[in-house]
Amino acid sequence: MEKTKNVLLAHGSGGKLSQELVRSMFVSELENDLLNRMDDAASLNIGGGRLAFTTDSYVVSPIFFPGGDIGKLAVCGTVNDLATSGAVPKYLSLAMIIEEGLPLEDLSRVVQSIKAAAAEAGVQIVTGDTKVVNRGKADRLFINTSGIGVIPEGLDISGVNARPGDVVMLSGSIGDHGMAIMAQREGFSFQVPVASDCAPLNGMIAAILAVSKNVRVLRDPTRGGLATTLNEIAGQSQAGITINENAVPVKDAVRSACELLGFDPLYVANEGKMIVIAGADDADRILAAIRSNPYGAEAAVIGEVTAERPGKVILRTALGARRVLDMLSGELLPRIC
Repeated sequence: MEKTKNVLLAHGSGGKLSQELVRSMFVSELENDLLNRMDDAASLNIGGGRLAFTTDSYVVSPIFFPGGDIGKLAVCGTVNDLATSGAVPKYLSLAMIIEEGLPLEDLSRVVQSIKAAAAEAGVQIVTGDTKVVNRGKADRLFINTSGIGVIPEGLDISGVNARPGDVVMLSGSIGDHGMAIMAQREGFSFQVPVASDCAPLNGMIAAILAVSKNVRVLRDPTRGGLATTLNEIAGQSQAGITINENAVPVKDAVRSACELLGFDPLYVANEGKMIVIAGADDADRILAAIRSNPYGAEAAVIGEVTAERPGKVILRTALGARRVLDMLSGELLPRIC
């Protein structure tokens, strides 16, 4: 890809350019053992225990969309990042950058959504910050949330842990969030409405960890979608990952919308799904635990970790062919989270 001297929207896509920017600009300059792991949450040894710590910013446009809004998205996204380390999410910060002119009614609606999402996830908002900027200097409302959770003793869940022979599971259908944002933003309507899957998944993770001690990796496939997230894990673990196209759940409405607009659902963002990589002996128990959660009814085994082609993801297509499934290249849908 051509080098650029300026930041592009594609640098925020979650794909190759995002990876290059993070590694070359931030990790290379600020490196330490915790940052270098490149997990969604850092695992910190403090006072004899372990804490998970994460932060994220939300700039989604529009701020209200089918299935959620920027407030629900901020709480769920940070809770899910904490849960990917196996942590029990406890406390969140809430920083808001508000553009002058935003109706107070809209701000109140977002705050009520934050309150409801935090209650469902069992977390408290314990600190925050508010800034107001001039008209035209932001896009209605941006939110930053940081989160702290407690990691139970004995857990070591990280993107570096995938091993050949492990099973790759997915908690449900892909592409719902990205296509819901796209439809709302562009004014598209489909025969069957598409809604975001935005949801807190810490309850699901707790159920998984209650039935298995062999969970290696947990990761929510947000920006860049399932394909990019699996590539991140394959790179971190230096293992191969093979998935079966027929096994990946995709709702008919999402598939139709993707075909109409020219998107591949494997690269479309999700905000309420989880990739689980675990020892094969525990796969049935874990799958049952996921399906017992309200957000995991469509869970499926979608592939396995292999010793072949370390760092690469292979797709077995519906026709039986095999092809390399690369990381997202360039910009697909900006500002979807």
